[in-house]
Amino acid sequence: MRLVIPIIGLLLALHSEAQTKTPVKTSKPVSATTAGSNGYNIPITLTPLKNTYVYLGSYFGKYKNMADSAWLNDKGQGVFKGNKKFPKGIYFVVSPNKYLLFEVLMDDKQNFSIKADTAALQNATVTGSEDNTLFQDYTRFLAQKAPKLNQLQQQLAAATTASDSATIREALVRGNKELQDYRENIMEQQPNSMLASFFYTMKRPEVPAIPVAANGKADSSYPYRFVKANWWEGVDFSNEALVRTPFFEPKLEEYYKYYVHPEADSIIPEVNYMLLVSRENREMFKYLLGKFTDKYINPEYMGQEKVFLFLFDKYFSKGDTTWLSQSQRKYIFDRAYSLMANQLGEVAAELNMLDTAGKNVSLYNIKAPYTFITFWDPHCGHCKETVPRVDSIYRAKWKALGVKIVGVNVDEGANDSWKKFIKDHKLNDWAHIYQPKSVKEDEAKRGVANFRQLYDVYKTPTLYLLDSEKRIIGKMLSIEQFDEVLQAKLKNPAPKK
Repeated sequence: MRLVIPIIGLLLALHSEAQTKTPVKTSKPVSATTAGSNGYNIPITLTPLKNTYVYLGSYFGKYKNMADSAWLNDKGQGVFKGNKKFPKGIYFVVSPNKYLLFEVLMDDKQNFSIKADTAALQNATVTGSEDNTLFQDYTRFLAQKAPKLNQLQQQLAAATTASDSATIREALVRGNKELQDYRENIMEQQPNSMLASFFYTMKRPEVPAIPVAANGKADSSYPYRFVKANWWEGVDFSNEALVRTPFFEPKLEEYYKYYVHPEADSIIPEVNYMLLVSRENREMFKYLLGKFTDKYINPEYMGQEKVFLFLFDKYFSKGDTTWLSQSQRKYIFDRAYSLMANQLGEVAAELNMLDTAGKNVSLYNIKAPYTFITFWDPHCGHCKETVPRVDSIYRAKWKALGVKIVGVNVDEGANDSWKKFIKDHKLNDWAHIYQPKSVKEDEAKRGVANFRQLYDVYKTPTLYLLDSEKRIIGKMLSIEQFDEVLQAKLKNPAPKK
């Protein structure tokens, strides 16, 4: 196993974009209001720039938002000023050509001054803020250590002998320990500082020696359990400032990727706990609920949409999301109602439609140990690739297993193209059906849920695998994954009732 010794430093996390000159999107100058007693007043001198706008931005998870702009006079002097304080967090100064220059910590007072030269941004200074003084001291310390550690990392990658590798690793361990000791000292001596809270968030648990059981065997699962149990140690989920950093979201994603089982029943307690402990801070709660909703409303893995339905039932349907726009609220509610009808293990909705000859076909009259449904559009490019692939695996494997294929044309206005595609590709063994426009319009008038809602057909193709009782046993999968589900079911059939 390749040894990786990470360098987890605040300066590296914050300044990687400045070093690569990643542009920050802004609109025209952001207008600033007159500062009041509860507002912010941040004079800035940024030489040699003059007679131009510079910008102040903030992080929000993985996004960057513009917060204010300031006009620099012919001496490079300007001021960010407003009558309402900014939320705390990491903010950054952006150049006139929209490049991130350097970061500052937005503290409680928000009455400090910034001085910098674009030719030596590492020497930027902030006066009048204890949090920024701590931050500056640390970044200067890290600026001395980081190049040496990066050089050692490169040397380790190029090492050709075990002796050289061991020597370089020892040097890396010493260097990283110096950084960790510095951070630990801040957390111990300045526990209430913003920098300490950030260090706690960035910290990764160090696994102690693996315990050995009485039989002499080491507990191989101990590192996983230890890291999971200590991942969030010292992290305050009511601390709004964490939302406005570039490292909180990556830590959150890493946790759910490596330390939470991907099944919905394992995810739900985790997200619910985080939302409950963050309730006292609106911005953190809002961020986490939005993050989890985005992740699970159209999830990566089959069945994880159950997490979104939990969020909908516990939070969205209870009126806890007053900040949503009307269009956002409609989208979330519509998606929830669509997903409720087609969860794994639930009985699929009836499809009572017409075939290519105009005869009525009922899904529940199709008797088979397994039924595969393909909702598709004859004009959809992806469908033109997927439908023949479904037919190929059906002919090669599934037909002999008694699987029946149902193809549903979702565009009743394209019946001629639909029938031509069926004929050209010899899809003779399928049950091909569609819903006439008159039936669609009648359902809409009566307020009846249509097949698009009942099967969550918001894109094509949409695929489902049903068992003999028409219960949903697979969806949101590739054709190969559907085949794996089918083979697994054949090897381990459900017990007869």
